[in-house]
Formats: sequence, C-alpha cells, structure tokens
Amino acid sequence: MKKQILAPSILNADFLHLSSEIDIAEKGGAEFLHLDVIDGVFAPSISFGANIIYSVRSYTNLFLDVHLMIENPSQYIADFVRAGSDSITIHAEGATHLHRLIHQIKEYGIKAGVALNPASPISLIEPILSDIDMVLLMTVNPGFGGQPFIKEVLSKITRLSQLKSSKAYSFAIEVDGGITPQEALWCSQRGANIFVVGSYIYYKETETAKLQAMENIKKSLETGGLK
Repeated sequence: MKKQILAPSILNADFLHLSSEIDIAEKGGAEFLHLDVIDGVFAPSISFGANIIYSVRSYTNLFLDVHLMIENPSQYIADFVRAGSDSITIHAEGATHLHRLIHQIKEYGIKAGVALNPASPISLIEPILSDIDMVLLMTVNPGFGGQPFIKEVLSKITRLSQLKSSKAYSFAIEVDGGITPQEALWCSQRGANIFVVGSYIYYKETETAKLQAMENIKKSLETGGLK
C-alpha cells in the first residue's frame, strides 16, 4: 500500500441514501471506503456496528477500511471480520494487550492497523511497528466529523515516516480528520499515503460537488497543490 489512496469516510454520509453515497465514492475513483465504528464510550458519539458493515460489503467491492473506536475491541473482532472487513484498525489507547490483538486480527487473513489519538506519542506503538500493516494517525480528536485539522500531528507523521524508512518497515501511513486538499498535501509531503476524507466530501449537497471535492484532493496530491 505505497501509492496514495483516497478513503472516503461514510461517517458523514447520508444514511438514508447510503448506496448512492457509496456510488459517488466509486465514481470518484476511491479504492477504500473508511468505516468508523464508535461506541460512545471510547469516543463520544455513536455511529454504527457490524450490521452496517455487512450491508456495505454486500453492495460494494471497495476495500473496507474499518476503524474501531470502541472499548474492549477484542470481543468484537470476529463480528467485524464476518461482516466483511478487509482491514481492522484498533486504537493503541484502548487495547491492553496490543500485540495479542494485532495478531488476533491477522489470524483471520485480513490487514491489521493501529490508530493513535492526536496527543498520543509514536513511542506508544514503536514495539509493534514490524507487525502491523497500517498506522492511522488521528488528525482530530475521535468522535465527530467536521472538526478542524490539528497541525501538531504533522510532526508525528514525519517521525513515523523516519522510523519506517530507517527500519525498512512496510506499513502504510493513514491520516484521518479535517482533511481538505491543503491538509492532504501537508500530510503527503511528510509521508502519509492513505487519506480519510469525510465532511469535505459528504457535507456537499450535490453529487457533482462531492465528486469535485474528491477530484480536488486527488489533484492536490498529484500536482503538489491546486493550480
């Protein structure tokens, strides 16, 4: 997963017309669909569970990038695998036995990722970087869409990218929260290659505007900024 990948997040999508929102992601050239599972305990707000992921899986062949912001994630891994997840990312802050949980996910034959909140240091996950497929750096505090990007996370992307290069690790670097074309460019310049974009796409009112938003992100990444 070295190339730059756009991963629309359905957290801010219109759930009454979710199939149409997925169609827009596909039409706009997305390869991933990001699904935020929030339990209202680990992070504020409640989103959806494995049943929605199952429905999404039955509708699309996009890579389902499932992000668990929940307490006791080990109890639910099997449910999310059965629902059709292609990757499952869990938070380092919410896993007592992180190494065990990563290997629990990988035993199902899917990809495993670890997420870090904005205030959590990279050192928290250094011991397991060789075991994971992806690191998700939150660029907002988890729980709600539409929050502003936290610029202080940029230095963490740089640090993580340096570790990846020096140790020849193969994990992808994903960013999530407040991503617009400018923020995507900043993150890409520091080594990120998967970009979760939610409100910038789905807060638009028309399909044309949503597709244009996706194109704006891609152009920024391709050209080094919108021209």
